[in-house]
Amino acid sequence: MNAAGFFFYVFSAIAVASAFMVVAAKNPVHSVLFLILTFVNAAGLFLLMGAEFLAMILVVVYVGAVAVLFLFVVMMLDVDFAELRQGFLNYLPVGGLVAVIFLIELVLVVGTWATGHGTVKPAPAAQPGDLIISNTEAIGRVLYTQYVYFFQAAGMVLLVAMIGAIVLTLRHKPGVKRQNIADQVARTKATAMEVKKVTSRQGV
Repeated sequence: MNAAGFFFYVFSAIAVASAFMVVAAKNPVHSVLFLILTFVNAAGLFLLMGAEFLAMILVVVYVGAVAVLFLFVVMMLDVDFAELRQGFLNYLPVGGLVAVIFLIELVLVVGTWATGHGTVKPAPAAQPGDLIISNTEAIGRVLYTQYVYFFQAAGMVLLVAMIGAIVLTLRHKPGVKRQNIADQVARTKATAMEVKKVTSRQGV
């Protein structure tokens, strides 16, 4: 077994085990930490396949933003997880059906891959005169030329979704002082200062 095969089995085993612990862990904070471990090992698998762009996206976006955001939300929100688990048995039949469907799909995909090596033709080898570009550059050329309008539309959809989530979850609690820029700018000497006459040798 060469080094690539060894690291493939190591990354795969840790990714599958940590993915199982994401679901099996009782503490939600532990689940998020196992999710981060799953993303890191999946990034290692992408590096072994030569897809360095996808590996960096997993580490930077999912680990650095999404998983950490989940962790802070779980830690800051006072969620009663015992109450959420009360209706677990009600959804067990539906969850079992979805699990069986996924299992059938995995068996079909793995079986097709194991028995159909000859159906996929390998990519033609690059000629000496061909221009060799990296994976990231190839994705960038396609994304910002052929699919640039779809890329911009996806960005606008994500922006609207982010603003909507902030507006829906924003709550103003009574008694909490908040900064009002308009009131600060409109202040005058009469409203901002108060002169009190203090008797000699006495405090305010």
